[in-house]
Amino acid sequence: MKKQWQGWGPGEQAEQHYLVQPRSLAGGGDVRHVAAFLHASGWRDKSKSGGPLFMESSDRTIRVAYDPYVLPGGWTIHSRADGPNGEWSAHLGIQTPVEIVAGLTDALTRPREAHAPNVWAPLQQQGWHTRFESGNYVSTSPDGTAWMQYHRGAGGEAMWWTGAKDGQGYGWTANFTPNTPMHLVHAFASELASPDPVMRPRGRVPHSTQIRTWSVSVKPSQLGAWQQARITAARAANWARNSTRAARPRTSARPYTPVGGARTRR
Repeated sequence: MKKQWQGWGPGEQAEQHYLVQPRSLAGGGDVRHVAAFLHASGWRDKSKSGGPLFMESSDRTIRVAYDPYVLPGGWTIHSRADGPNGEWSAHLGIQTPVEIVAGLTDALTRPREAHAPNVWAPLQQQGWHTRFESGNYVSTSPDGTAWMQYHRGAGGEAMWWTGAKDGQGYGWTANFTPNTPMHLVHAFASELASPDPVMRPRGRVPHSTQIRTWSVSVKPSQLGAWQQARITAARAANWARNSTRAARPRTSARPYTPVGGARTRR
């Protein structure tokens, strides 16, 4: 009789995890949540073995990096100037939950929307309080732990600053440079404001008095299935995009050929 491998098949053991709310104070999480989706979307993984994460879009215009080995560390998303789109970047602290980071990075794989969305809408839909304060627009979560702020710099450029912090000082901040596309800021805000809890394994839950947790038992196969579903969705969307490009008709004009052929009899 074959020995059943521990952690696989019918004999696998459930592992203790925790659902954490609010998600903004759940801690960084597993960076593969971001990286695997980008890779399945056709991005290149240019990370060095044992080094920080480094991903590059297929057209080489956007880079996503995560470096926990430097201070202050965290995420850097940078896009070079491309045609009508100016250069921009976003910097997110090391404790920014990967689910919120993915709001922005997942949106990088989708086409830019024709019209700039209302960044405040997903916040207000979840009961965030938006106000004009000291020359800035500020929106704060109902429990006061997370915020999003819009202000203009000395040169009149628009700046976004956001983050979350508990009463003990634990948390993170993030900022977006002026040219950051609004649909990316909107996607980030949507995940920031989401009331859905996120999951963290035992030992990876922050020691904060302002979070709520629920213990759940999860099998490795269940975690794998959830992760695979996300990757499969990214691959399907990438395939659809590539198929659409391949199916586009040629725009260059073909040489004119008279009806009946170009040959003439002598």
